[in-house]
Amino acid sequence: MKKTALYDKHVALGAKMVPFAGYEMPLRYTSDIEEHMTVREGVGVFDVSHMGEFFLRGPKAFDLVQRVTSNDATRLYDGKAMYGYLPNETGGVVDDLIVYRLGEEEYMVVVNASNIEKDWNWIKKHNTEGAEMENASDKTSLFAIQGPKATGVLKKLTEVDLDSMKFYTFQKGKVGGVEDVIISATGYTGAGGFELYVANEDAEKLWDALFTAGAEEGIKPIGLAARDTLRLEMGYCLYGNDIDDTTCPIEAGLGWVTKFSKVFTNSEALQQKKESGGKQKLVGLLMVDKGIPRKDYEIFNADDEVIGRITSGTQSPVLKRGIGMGYVAKDFSKTDTEVFIGVRKRRLKAQVVKPPFVK
Repeated sequence: MKKTALYDKHVALGAKMVPFAGYEMPLRYTSDIEEHMTVREGVGVFDVSHMGEFFLRGPKAFDLVQRVTSNDATRLYDGKAMYGYLPNETGGVVDDLIVYRLGEEEYMVVVNASNIEKDWNWIKKHNTEGAEMENASDKTSLFAIQGPKATGVLKKLTEVDLDSMKFYTFQKGKVGGVEDVIISATGYTGAGGFELYVANEDAEKLWDALFTAGAEEGIKPIGLAARDTLRLEMGYCLYGNDIDDTTCPIEAGLGWVTKFSKVFTNSEALQQKKESGGKQKLVGLLMVDKGIPRKDYEIFNADDEVIGRITSGTQSPVLKRGIGMGYVAKDFSKTDTEVFIGVRKRRLKAQVVKPPFVK
């Protein structure tokens, strides 16, 4: 198992370390609910250095980005990022990702930890025009400082004008005495904040600076368990659960980052799928009866017929109700539709809702 640059720091903080995507990662430090609410109401920091970072450079870098990703990079400018995915050739998703434009001929592509090798090989396979590629995953650390108090903490450490940064923009600057940190107005929690990309050798210095600056605000380290419940309250997809190599991105609700203004992998088939609407749809599910919708639980209609399955589910710490996401037959995907979740031999009532669950 690989270790992030801050492995020893997490152990010293008493984190429960677990194997995740080939890394030893902190699952929690205290309790999942406490860490979740810290991010929703205050400020917390995630070490997500297991994520992958690829750099694409040269005069053919833009063309490669356009060819392999679903979103349209003509909308990017220096300091702008975009969400999208890598479509495969059979209608599914290789991975979802974020593309950063660092310059006219330089892009950073950030991918999921479990897919680093797969994504690298996929992009390399399609790099037929000779763009320069660098896999910087093993030498890059990534922290997510998230929550309503995150901006105030970060302001103590940098002269970068954070207030002027719109969602999905980024700047490179000095943070906590560390040069060349990429400060990105992105996150996976819906609670506001930034993500910080830094070289491994500077990771501990930056981490310590964040916790010193945020002491007054009650800043805390946050584990992967709370990261999952936070993203689920927002209805954000998790690769391997809600999307994978077999799921249709249009049915998964990713049509908004599928731009047919260009030709990309499998774009013709995906355009046909978008026009037809598909046979099923990924929806949010709010429990009416008491219970938690778990991954792979079956979804039923009132006639006790199977109409879908749960892909992600949890007990929402904010709502104190069970919430989930799952694919259902298109006829049952309309908001407020009543469905039933199969929990052992029981059928628990739930309602189709449009995420985010927590506004």
